[in-house]
Amino acid sequence: MFHHPYLYSYPYGVSEQRYATGGYQHRAGCHCSTKAVPRPAGVVRDYGPNPLVININEATKLNKTFRTALWTGKHFQITLMSLNPGEDIGLEMHPEVDQFLRVEQGQGIVKMGKTKNQLTFQKEVFDDFAIVIPAGTWHNLTNTGNGPLKLYSIYAPPNHPFGTVHATKADALAAEEFHGHSRYQYATVQRTYL
Repeated sequence: MFHHPYLYSYPYGVSEQRYATGGYQHRAGCHCSTKAVPRPAGVVRDYGPNPLVININEATKLNKTFRTALWTGKHFQITLMSLNPGEDIGLEMHPEVDQFLRVEQGQGIVKMGKTKNQLTFQKEVFDDFAIVIPAGTWHNLTNTGNGPLKLYSIYAPPNHPFGTVHATKADALAAEEFHGHSRYQYATVQRTYL
């Protein structure tokens, strides 16, 4: 029987010592830096491709990072996200990646369209809303509430390197600029920031 150390109390029952030795974890062949970078306190590691049973609602609500890869496999990836009031994900389009977002806490507005200048699809979203973004669709999600917007995202196939942790949006922008996204092992992304 497989026993996983992931418990339901923050930081998920895993000691800080575990994080201090790991830094970012990458798959073989990834062109990302292999230099160990300390994780922010309480940040979970990427549990893929191992089996995982988790209270996704609780994990999402407890996440304080802009983006953390929770599970990366061969065919899909789960990331946890937290957007501050007024913050957005950033206008982006994944040419070959379908995406599913689920809002667990907060409110926002999602915009989508066939081109970055024609975001004709707009909807307000709240707790328990799901957003489905077909590959090739430009999209953005903005937090319109007074508190954090907590969500998780499923990418198929994976969109970020194994073990990705972006504590802030600025960290995410810096990582994408540094890696040029086209060097990632997974699908590329086209992104425009407003």
